Amino acid sequence: MSQHTCHIIGAAPLGGAVPRPQPGDYVIAADGGYAALQAIGVAPDFVMGDFDSLGHAPAHPNVETHPTMKDDTDMMLAVRWALSHGYRRLALYGGLGGARLDHTLANLQTLRYIADHGALGWLTGEGWVVTAVRNGALRFGAQARGFLSVFCSGDTARGVTLRGLKYELEDAALTCGVPLGVSNEFLGKPALVRVADGCLFVLWQGEAAPEAADDAGLD
Repeated sequence: MSQHTCHIIGAAPLGGAVPRPQPGDYVIAADGGYAALQAIGVAPDFVMGDFDSLGHAPAHPNVETHPTMKDDTDMMLAVRWALSHGYRRLALYGGLGGARLDHTLANLQTLRYIADHGALGWLTGEGWVVTAVRNGALRFGAQARGFLSVFCSGDTARGVTLRGLKYELEDAALTCGVPLGVSNEFLGKPALVRVADGCLFVLWQGEAAPEAADDAGLD
């Protein structure tokens, strides 16, 4: 199982976010993400998709072409590949904003898929980071600034605890029908988001990658 990060770049605008792969990381261009990587001078290790966005299969030594009539988005195809090859940290770009709101929603569901498979995935762009946390926790250092929101994904999320934030919760239940967790704020001190049973979408401002922990206590 790889301890490195797999960076996956989709066809939507990067929204100011720039992938910064480290030595040992792996970079996948999903369809139109190939053009985005070319524009910023980052070379992908692998290119895959149906290439309806890019318009052609690129001249790259590692290309996997899929039919346009398929069940998965190009981003999901790349996520499935990364998980099947042992990556447990997946950084997604080019998946927020743009002209296709439906693809943004699809990418949020893709984050849920990653969490359901025991891995950590996050989607960066438009000045925000989004991840899905299932039966676990995220920690934030005192340097975190700006807004943070949490939303239930799926059935009721129970045992939701928020600490070190402007609005705290302790062992609460969140549902998809009420946006109780919207528009919280960092206070310049360590913060915690935890869900004991269920899944949360967690969104925060900036580009900092999340830090996961099974039990990130502040006690």
